[in-house]
Amino acid sequence: MAYPPRRSTSAVDKAEALFKKATTKPVEEAPKAQTSAIPVGKETVSVRLDNDVLAFFQEDGPGWQDRINATLRKAAGLS
Repeated sequence: MAYPPRRSTSAVDKAEALFKKATTKPVEEAPKAQTSAIPVGKETVSVRLDNDVLAFFQEDGPGWQDRINATLRKAAGLS
């Protein structure tokens, strides 16, 4: 490396940086959301279920994955 990297060290550049820092409006943080009893998130997994078990939960139509989740939470003592 024959030449060192170029750095802006001029008085004008320093003054502009200080001016920008002094006049820039600080970023306001978003208000924190209230915590709820709902779990933080869900994770996609692959589970092998018996055909009759899957058919039972799918009988009532859409929402069968939520019904399986609710049943598992109850069985695990989480609800």
